[in-house]
Amino acid sequence: MADSVLSRLFAHNNWANLRIIEACSALTDEQLDAQPQTATKGSILRTLEHLVDSQQFYLRLLTGEEPRFNLKGSRSFSDLEAAAKLSGEGFLTVARDEADKMPRERRQTRDGYLVEPWVVMLQVINHATEHREQISSMLTSLGLTPPDMDG
Repeated sequence: MADSVLSRLFAHNNWANLRIIEACSALTDEQLDAQPQTATKGSILRTLEHLVDSQQFYLRLLTGEEPRFNLKGSRSFSDLEAAAKLSGEGFLTVARDEADKMPRERRQTRDGYLVEPWVVMLQVINHATEHREQISSMLTSLGLTPPDMDG
């Protein structure tokens, strides 16, 4: 069966997330914790944690699956990578609609809004893209070359 456009978008999102995590895993603690010189809020490490934590949260919102990793305050790139892979695979399952995983009913967000499942899927892609770009900007401001993550 050919992959759908949606599943290809999530495959690319997963690949790009792992590329930025891999690139940042070689940074020093000083680089990871440096306060950005741009409009970005938070260090590289905190932005990576937020990106992956949010992806886990969005997957739970859609599927009810509890996150397996608590990344708050963790400096473990193996945990970041594992959490990104696991939640990324979960989104591929939803995108492919395997085992009827795509919910049909609206989902309630933490702030009480009811949203269609496709809105959550869109947010996952937009959110990750935005934060990968912020991290790329921070890497550039440190004099480093960010990884190529274009489609």
